[in-house]
Amino acid sequence: MTQARHRSVLKRLGAPLAGLLLLPLAGCNMVVMAPAGDVAAQQRDLILISTGLMLLVIIPVMVLTVLFAWRYRAGNKAAHYDPDWDHSTRLELVIWAIPLLIIIALGAFTWMGTHLLDPYRPLGRVAADRPIEANVEPLDVEVVALDWKWLFIMPQYGIATVNDLAAPVDRPIRFKLTASTVMNAFYVPTLAGMIYAMPGMETTLHGVINHAGTYEGFSSHYSGAGFSKMRFKFHGLDQAGFDSWVNEARASGQALDRTTYLQLAEPSEGVPVQRYASVDPKLFDAVVNLCAEPGRMCMSEMMAIDARGGLGLAGLSATLPVVDAAGVPKAATVLGPAPRFVASICTEEEALAALRERPADEVRDRFSAILGLGLPKPFSAPGNDPVISRATAPLDLISSL
Repeated sequence: MTQARHRSVLKRLGAPLAGLLLLPLAGCNMVVMAPAGDVAAQQRDLILISTGLMLLVIIPVMVLTVLFAWRYRAGNKAAHYDPDWDHSTRLELVIWAIPLLIIIALGAFTWMGTHLLDPYRPLGRVAADRPIEANVEPLDVEVVALDWKWLFIMPQYGIATVNDLAAPVDRPIRFKLTASTVMNAFYVPTLAGMIYAMPGMETTLHGVINHAGTYEGFSSHYSGAGFSKMRFKFHGLDQAGFDSWVNEARASGQALDRTTYLQLAEPSEGVPVQRYASVDPKLFDAVVNLCAEPGRMCMSEMMAIDARGGLGLAGLSATLPVVDAAGVPKAATVLGPAPRFVASICTEEEALAALRERPADEVRDRFSAILGLGLPKPFSAPGNDPVISRATAPLDLISSL
């Protein structure tokens, strides 16, 4: 409704009544009900089908409530009165059979929609009447939820943007999402459903945009002081427009490396659009594994060590204190010690190489203390001794030497 129509209604009906009438029109751009992407359109259809099935019960109940109240009012002496009535088989069938059928239909539609619209499920079509062509490569977008802004990395083009994203019309999009500090929820209502972005984890979302335009994207999960400004623009463009958008990012001349990322990750609100002409290709994996800071061990490396048995008690000394920007170690927590992190662990090959440079007597004495073994002299070279070979010497024992 235009402003002229608003003024006309106000004039005819009066301000109080028109104010109540126009209140719902504040959200008249019903993007969820009028999406521009096929995935969001299927989600809309599921909402409409579910609502329609439930209204099959709700509307008759509301109508019969009014009808019964009117028919059996105190003033209607002609209404049939049967104080001894207690059962009707036909009425019981209607009361139970119809809701049961509705629940079965609702459950079937919900079950199918849950699996077909799984955010991890690759798309099988770009629209209801158009399957994905075999030669079409999905657009990969790596998303990092920062405090309080969105970082988008496009590895296929080697660019990155902040609070601005574009995609070609009718090209499948494959999002990989994570967060830097706290959990957020990535949501472009016109594109696809909501998916969480969590630190130390990677989630996936598939979507497609079918109509050109500029749409709103935001975080739908409260994440702190700057949450309300954690918004971005999503542009659906034709191929020429998308190529121009990519070239605009490449012309920025800025590079997104680890140092720049750490500066960007600092909490800030209302951040304007930023573009980067190049990106560290390993940056997203480093963010997911919580090792973007220089010298910090990645979670994937820790898990690999854990899979091989861990480092044992000796690994407790292979840590460094967590320091602030001034280099001062952070204080201990109320219920625990001061925070520390693992800087790095040498590989088994590096440990064996270090052993070969030490005198055999020293190596034998250290292994005797660790393994509780009385190794006979003369002690052979570490690389040839079966006791500390790759097959019998765990990484935690080697790295503790």
